[in-house]
Amino acid sequence: MRVLGISAFYHDSAAALVDNGRIVAAAQEERFTRKKHDSRFPHHAVAYCLNAGSITLSDIDFVTFYDKPFLKFERLLETYLSFAPRGYQSFRMAMPLWVREKLFQKGLLGKLLKQSAGEGWDDRKLLFAEHHVSHAASAFFPSPFQDAVVLTMDGVGEWATTSMAIGSGNRLEVQREIHFPHSLGLLYSAFTYYTGFKVNSGEYKLMGLAPYGEPKYVDKILTNLVDVKPDGSFRLNLEYFDYCTGLTMTNGRFDQLFGTPARKSTELLTQHHMDLAASIQVVLEQIVLRIARNLAQETGLPNLCLAGGVALNCVANGKLLRDGSFKRLWVQPASGDAGGALGAALATYHLHKGQPRAPLNGSDQMHGAYLGPEFAQSEIESRLRAVKAKFTVLSDRELIDTCAAALVDEKALGWFQGRMEFGPRALGGRSILGDARSPSMQSVLNLKVKYRESFRPFAPSVLREHVAEWFDLDEDSPYMLLVADVVAGRRVRMTAEQEKLFGIEKLNVPRSDIPAVTHVDYSARIQTVHRETNPRYHALISRFNEMTGCPVIVNTSFNVRGEPIVGTPEDAFRCFMGTEIEALAVGNCFLRKEDQDPTLKLNYETAFELD
Repeated sequence: MRVLGISAFYHDSAAALVDNGRIVAAAQEERFTRKKHDSRFPHHAVAYCLNAGSITLSDIDFVTFYDKPFLKFERLLETYLSFAPRGYQSFRMAMPLWVREKLFQKGLLGKLLKQSAGEGWDDRKLLFAEHHVSHAASAFFPSPFQDAVVLTMDGVGEWATTSMAIGSGNRLEVQREIHFPHSLGLLYSAFTYYTGFKVNSGEYKLMGLAPYGEPKYVDKILTNLVDVKPDGSFRLNLEYFDYCTGLTMTNGRFDQLFGTPARKSTELLTQHHMDLAASIQVVLEQIVLRIARNLAQETGLPNLCLAGGVALNCVANGKLLRDGSFKRLWVQPASGDAGGALGAALATYHLHKGQPRAPLNGSDQMHGAYLGPEFAQSEIESRLRAVKAKFTVLSDRELIDTCAAALVDEKALGWFQGRMEFGPRALGGRSILGDARSPSMQSVLNLKVKYRESFRPFAPSVLREHVAEWFDLDEDSPYMLLVADVVAGRRVRMTAEQEKLFGIEKLNVPRSDIPAVTHVDYSARIQTVHRETNPRYHALISRFNEMTGCPVIVNTSFNVRGEPIVGTPEDAFRCFMGTEIEALAVGNCFLRKEDQDPTLKLNYETAFELD
C-alpha cells in the first residue's frame, strides 16, 4: 500500500511517500522553489516523492492531507463571533480567501491531483487527517518505541494547540487536548513578535537570544499572561493578545505591561529584549516540564515522543530529558507543519487501514532524516560544468583528507553530500562546516557567510562514540534537537572582569576548548553523527579527529539568512560564489574559491528577504 502525505496552504508545504509502512521519501517545497517557508501546493515535492518511489500518482492508493479545513473554518468563524464586533477588519480580509480557496480545499486538491495523474485519478483516494493526529503520528510511528506517550504542541491546528495521545503498536489514541485560543506556541510567538522577529520563522532566534538575558519577567508573565495549573494545563489572558481578531500578536496592554512598544526588526536589540527572551524561555520550559511530569506519573510509561512546532525548542527538550520523568525521549526532526505530511501518510496506513508497524530494531525509521533528493556523481559533474564551476574530482579517501585539511586550516567548507535532510536542520547532507576549536569561526560564519545576527549560536556535530567526553550527554541526538552543556573539563573559566559582562558583551568571550559551538551559558545544540546513517560525514569528522584530537566540528545549514537550504549542486555553487565560503565539496567534486572565475561572484548578502 502506497500513501502520499501532503501539507500545504499555511506554511512549510511538503510531501512524503510511505510504501507499506516504510518511509521512502519526504521533502519541503521550499527546497525546490527557493521560496522560504513556501506554503503553495507542493508540486515539486510531490514529483520528487513519486520519482523516488519509481511510481506515478496513479499508483498511489491514498493521498492524505494533513489537516481538516472545515474544522479550521469552524474555529475561525466561532472565534470572530465570540469577539465581535472586534476584529471586523481581520474578518473582512480573511473571509474572501477562505471562501475562494481554503473552504473548498477538497475540490482544489482533487483538481490539482487530477492535473498530475490525468484520468487515472479517483477523488475517493483523497483523505484528510486532523492536524494534531498528523503531528502525533509523525512522532510515534517512526519512533523506536513500541509504547509511548505522545505530546504535540504548536500554535494551533483546527482547534487543538496541545494534545496528549497514547501510542501502542500500530494504534494511537488522542486522550486529551487544550484548545485555541490557549496556546503555548502562540504565547511564545507573541514574544517572538514583540521582540522584533518574524512569527513562524524567528522563534529559534528568540531561543538563541535567551542566554544573553536574565529571566526577570517570569513572575510578571505567570501573574498576568498565563495561568498554569499543577498538571501543566494552562489558560492565556486574552486581554493582552490580539491574535484572535487583529493583525498583530500583541496589543497596547501588552506594551504597557513590559514598558515599551513592540520592537521593529530594524531596531537594535537591547538588554530588555534579551531579558524578555530569557523569561519566556523559562516559562515555556516550566510548562512543558509540568505537563511531562504529570503524564509520566499518570501513565507510568517510560517513553515520550514529541512533535509540533514547540518540539523544535531544543533547549526545552534537553531539560525535559535531564528531568528524568521519562527515561527515553524521541523528537520528530520535522516537527513543524512539514512533518505533518509524513504524519498524515502514516496515520492513513496505520490508523485508517490498520496496518502493522515494521518490527522495531532499536533505531527509528527516519533514516537519519536523509529523505530528500540525491545526485549521482556524473550528474553532479554535468551540472557543475553547466554553471562554469572549476573543480577537481577526488577519490573517496582524497575527498575526506582534503576536506578535513581545509577544516584544520579554519576554512569555511560547503558540504553537499547524499540525500537532502527533511526538516529545518542541516545534518551533514547540506551543511556549512568549520573548525569548532577556532575562536573566530562563530563570528566569521555569522557575519561573512550566513549574513545573520551576530548573537546566534552554531551547533556542533560530534561523533556519537565521543559525545560524552565533550558534553553532558550520553544519548543519541542525531537530529540536533537536544541542548546540553559542555563538560566542565572542556570549559574555559571566566575572569572576574568577564563575569561582570552583560548581554551581547558576553559574545566574544571564549567559553571552552570548542568556542565556535559553545553558547554564552556553556550550552550547545548537539548533533551526534552515526556511521550507520551518514558514513561519509562520520568519516570526515573521524579524519578531523585523527588530525586534531577533536571529534567535534561546526555544522550550520548550507544557506544564507532568508534563503532555503540548498537543494541542488547549482544552488550550492551559487551560495558558494555569493558568500565567503572558501571550499566546497559536492559529491566527489572539490572546489576552491580561488580557482573560480571571478566574474561569477555573486552578492548573497542582500539577495533574500530577511527571515
